[in-house]
Amino acid sequence: MLLRVEPDSVVPIYLQLRNQIVTALVRGELIPNEKLPSVRQLARDLGINLHTVNKAYKLLEDEGYLKVVKRRGAIIGEPPVYDQPYLNQLETELHALYIEARSHGVSASLFMRTTQNVTETSADPAQTVSDCGSAVSLVQEPETSGSSAQKGAR
Repeated sequence: MLLRVEPDSVVPIYLQLRNQIVTALVRGELIPNEKLPSVRQLARDLGINLHTVNKAYKLLEDEGYLKVVKRRGAIIGEPPVYDQPYLNQLETELHALYIEARSHGVSASLFMRTTQNVTETSADPAQTVSDCGSAVSLVQEPETSGSSAQKGAR
């Protein structure tokens, strides 16, 4: 999986990272107990501040997606299971999105169609990032003979 950041986006970079990692989990591109790059390594690879990566990892840890273990780094945790408090929070957030959309003149039917489109598509949010952003592979692939030439081709 590739992580991409768009520095000019209205979405803060730490949230871009968080959202892309959660998307990879949902799609099965990341699995429980898989090791992620260190904060320093990912920050260096993306060309961003290490505190930004740390903030994304901390948020993911607080949400239960990651386990951060000293001297072992960040490890994908078991996916969180939804419960009634989560469903209540989800409903509150959806309501806020709906009210915001209505305040911009979006009809209820258009909001519903848009919501349905989002749930039916598997579009990768990272694919909509402009060329000005940075991209790095999140999962380290094992090197094979001749892989240095392949790395340049990616």
